[in-house]
Amino acid sequence: MQKSVKRLSKAAMYKASCVKQNISNLKPGHWSLGLLTSMNDPESKVEEDDRIAVIKDKYPKARFHYLVLPKKDISTISEVTRDDIELLQHMENIANKFVDIHKDYEFLVGYHAIPSMHRLHLHVISTDFDSRCLKTKQHWNSFTTPYFLPSKDVRKQLEETGEIKINAKQKEECLLRELKCHRCSYTSKTMPALKKHIIQHITQK
Repeated sequence: MQKSVKRLSKAAMYKASCVKQNISNLKPGHWSLGLLTSMNDPESKVEEDDRIAVIKDKYPKARFHYLVLPKKDISTISEVTRDDIELLQHMENIANKFVDIHKDYEFLVGYHAIPSMHRLHLHVISTDFDSRCLKTKQHWNSFTTPYFLPSKDVRKQLEETGEIKINAKQKEECLLRELKCHRCSYTSKTMPALKKHIIQHITQK
């Protein structure tokens, strides 16, 4: 267990350092700049206006997985201020349009506490979590624990305090939690077993 914590700690620290560093210091094509490339690619965008662009996640963790990105240069949710409340509301409104398109599915709309890629992005993801790209404990726990920050909660905190504070250690520990079904009390030691269980919830609908 200690080795796992150490490995994850290094990974989380690397994620945070990648996001914090100046984009100008990164070489073109660096993986953490992938969202900037996609949001400027007409073929990748599914919707756009003067403030945001919407793309499909290249490695979706569910049947439907969209990302809403602001055109304003904001790297992470920790950088937003009260001046961005209206922008975050607009991003959420756009996200809800995609939720309404898929009325037969439930969705989560929110942000990862410690993102791995440049440019703030709002996840719009269906809760079936039926995807080959969902492979690891970190993938699962990044959407099913407090590591995932619901959009409404983020806006409320920003309105009340004027900032979004992230306790990196606490959020990192969320990724280490045991694998637990988001629909019932079932727990699993492996992702394949958990995914097999989740399919049962889908087929029972």
